[in-house]
Amino acid sequence: MAVRKKKSGKCTLFPPSRYKCWLGVDVGKLSHWAHAVGAGDEPLLSEPVANTEEAVDELLAKLPERTLVVVDQRRNIGALVIRRARAAGRDVAYLPGVVEHKIAEATPGVAKTDRIDAEIIAVTARGMSHLLRTVPEPAPEVEAARVLAAGRAALQRSRTAEVNALRARLLESCPSFETACDFSSPWVARALAEVGSPWDVADMDLGGWVALACSHGATSVAAARLWRAATGQRPPEPIVAAERSYVRWFARRVAEDTDELARVDRGIEEALAGNEDYRNLMTVPGIGPKTAAQVVVSVDISDFPSHDKLASYCGLVPADRRSGTSVDAQSPARGNRQLKNLMMFSCNSLRKSSCRYGRYMRRCLARGMTYHAAQKATARKRVKAIYAVLRDKVPYSEELADRVPLEPPPRSWD
Repeated sequence: MAVRKKKSGKCTLFPPSRYKCWLGVDVGKLSHWAHAVGAGDEPLLSEPVANTEEAVDELLAKLPERTLVVVDQRRNIGALVIRRARAAGRDVAYLPGVVEHKIAEATPGVAKTDRIDAEIIAVTARGMSHLLRTVPEPAPEVEAARVLAAGRAALQRSRTAEVNALRARLLESCPSFETACDFSSPWVARALAEVGSPWDVADMDLGGWVALACSHGATSVAAARLWRAATGQRPPEPIVAAERSYVRWFARRVAEDTDELARVDRGIEEALAGNEDYRNLMTVPGIGPKTAAQVVVSVDISDFPSHDKLASYCGLVPADRRSGTSVDAQSPARGNRQLKNLMMFSCNSLRKSSCRYGRYMRRCLARGMTYHAAQKATARKRVKAIYAVLRDKVPYSEELADRVPLEPPPRSWD
């Protein structure tokens, strides 16, 4: 990787003196547009390129060895260009699409075309290299975990939509039954997938329902509570019959997705079992397998020069909109929402903990902060230790945490 240098006060990993050519590639599913500029900003080529290994290799062969290849997407449609550039010995970089779009909007009289987008990428890489991001080469186990994590996210979205559809139907049919349903307990969906609507549950005798629910992992008390909740005005029989099919179908899909999510979680843990960063993160108070895995697959610590940048990426710092001496607004920084939710949710286990972060969270609450604000402040404080663990590649220790002062958080986080 290139050494971090400064040019015009800006920090860059890709100093212009290192290269003779900058290739900007506006990537696409079937074809890309490539635009190359030389050291004097002279255009070297501008042409479409098919999204095939042969076409990309032919393009790279036309350019000098000291060429920096820059794409606007490093995943999915940009993956082939990155692989072939690395195979050809070229350095690769990534210009975020949002940055490229803002530069294009700031260029007067420029239309939106693939050719112009590729030119903007190349010219930006040549003149504003500090805007470029690295494209890390993850270890095989991290890449495998990333693939599984992407599948898990899709499964979670599917399960959430199915639970919402199921709750909407139950709420219209029998509100008391919908309130009593806890779909975080797998037995509820499994039992409903076998029985059907709340009125089918009500038609069963209590002993039969409890026996069926217990066979799916319920306790007798929880099963009896759900059976007693199936009360109210019964809809006409044609509607009950339709609800029976509806509830069975969605409950079966919820149960299947729940089981599949558990299998994917085990697969991610197995893939990362030998990863050093994963093992070290598991030593941080409140960090479990799911949060540790998400940090490993989402964060390349070399992209973050400080823990403040990492916290901003996680959406755990307040962002000011400031003009002169006035602050117009203050809101959380935009970041990785999934990582932010995991970071904050994992703080729930710290509220009664005797560790330094548990004590810090209780101090926040004692100062009058809301629980949500205390969660965010604690998560932000813990990011400092996470950053040190990843940067130094060492397990968490109180000695490491002692380097991070526990000053009170700003009240504005509330």
